[in-house]
Amino acid sequence: MAPNDATAGNHNSLREKVVVVTGASGGVGRAVVRELGAQGAKVALVARGTTGLGAAAVDVGAAGGQARVFEADLAHYEQVRQAAERIEAEMGPIDVWINVAFSSVFAKFQDIEPEEFERTTKVTYLGYVWGTKVALDLMRSRNRGTIVQAGSALTYRAIPLQSAYCGAKHAIKGFTESVRVELMSEGSGIEITTVQLPAVNTPQFDWVRSKLRGRPQPVPPIYQPEVAARAIVFAAAHPERKEYWVGITTALTILANRVAPALLDRYLARTGVKSQQAEQGKQPDTVDRGSGNLWEPKDEWNDYGAHGAFDDRAHGRSPQVWLSQHRMQALLAGAGVAATAVLARTLRRRSR
Repeated sequence: MAPNDATAGNHNSLREKVVVVTGASGGVGRAVVRELGAQGAKVALVARGTTGLGAAAVDVGAAGGQARVFEADLAHYEQVRQAAERIEAEMGPIDVWINVAFSSVFAKFQDIEPEEFERTTKVTYLGYVWGTKVALDLMRSRNRGTIVQAGSALTYRAIPLQSAYCGAKHAIKGFTESVRVELMSEGSGIEITTVQLPAVNTPQFDWVRSKLRGRPQPVPPIYQPEVAARAIVFAAAHPERKEYWVGITTALTILANRVAPALLDRYLARTGVKSQQAEQGKQPDTVDRGSGNLWEPKDEWNDYGAHGAFDDRAHGRSPQVWLSQHRMQALLAGAGVAATAVLARTLRRRSR
């Protein structure tokens, strides 16, 4: 299998399956539903924003799948539960639930208001909790199903200016690990897995709430949302693994944080604030650029799609994804290369 083809050999595995995607109207979620459409899935689109959801449904149909729209604010359990019940009534039993929805505030912690921090936590953390809960409630009677959490390298390594988001991602990790072990202890047929993502070129940098002097930007290297989408859909079809890593920076960040966290602290203290901002200007330390999508959807009237403003800097492929998905083959290949090198060195010595 070619390293760049993350879904080869897996094209029909989700065909006709009912798959729920939260945050489906834009960004990574939008790219995920397109990928699911290409695989012939029945996709339930859950998010706020009428225009974005409608356009996402058109995308799924154009790609070859079926889609229905279910508006819900993921911060509210009852809305999520009611959406899930409607999905099962209209589309059939849910096979896969993919949590992607989030919101955030770009600002120093001291500049974030309590209600802003609370709202970010409700959407980005509790949204995953509520989605997981309603999915499990429906899947338990059938003793089958898959839940996929879209994570981030920031799950392991927090960075400045994103305290609310990083806190939520760390919380998702702890929550998901607890639920996974509970399912294992029960001998459940339901599986849960996480896909840790790198910096992705999505509209989030234009629509999240920001109080920065410069325009928010992802920390390079940046990947296109389709890279993340292929990895998430692969995980949905292969949930036996606890976790997948997308992008070399995700792998290096997680590994470096394990061996040298203090060094990363010092590095981020020097570079983390500046690297997340573009178009710096002589402005006050705190600039309010509007509420973004924190309280209301930005795509209520406009469709933002999957891509952000960084197409010219974003990578459309990640060979590292293949390594994450095929660790045994990678280890065997590495062992083969090492053995060949040793044999060649031995033969050279004997020929002297």
